[in-house]
Amino acid sequence: MSEPDKHEPDPAVPPLDTIDDSQRIPPPRRPAPPRPHPIKAADDIPPGAIAAFGIVALVALLLTLKWGIPKGIDWYHHQDRAWFTQWTATVANPVHAYLSAHTVGLPLTATSAVVIWQGVGIVSLALSWLTGAVGARLTWTAHGACSVFMVWAAAPAAGRPVAAALTVLAWTIGSLFALRGLSLRPLIHLHNHSQNHPAR
Repeated sequence: MSEPDKHEPDPAVPPLDTIDDSQRIPPPRRPAPPRPHPIKAADDIPPGAIAAFGIVALVALLLTLKWGIPKGIDWYHHQDRAWFTQWTATVANPVHAYLSAHTVGLPLTATSAVVIWQGVGIVSLALSWLTGAVGARLTWTAHGACSVFMVWAAAPAAGRPVAAALTVLAWTIGSLFALRGLSLRPLIHLHNHSQNHPAR
């Protein structure tokens, strides 16, 4: 004969009463912290220090106007800017020689090829800088790679490494504008799909 169940039955669980969302009372808002008072430099700095700073600034301005600007103008007039012309020729002359040697027998002349090379470089640089389009940046990258290859192939053997290095430097300087804002870091997007559902 089985023993009677000594466990008392569980009390009846009352049903959960839900209220409408419009009747819910939001939690009280925390008061905003007080804003710090603005720093008033004129009240914190002694008047003597302000006067001394003004005198020093005035003396520095007078010295700049009397000696600094004339020295700067004289230095500017005595600068030799032949380095820029030489750098341009180091890059452009091998490219022109390469195109002249490899356009023989083609309907395209060497002069037209040089104009196309210059035009593609300028247009791709401008479009990459202004629009940041992927196609323009790819064109600019291909233009730089082709330029370095042509300079390496057509430059004199003794100066070939220097000419190629100067070409790479010229392309990287242009890339400061053409590839601005480009990042190689992967973008990680986190999406939170959880939603707070009211209790039923």
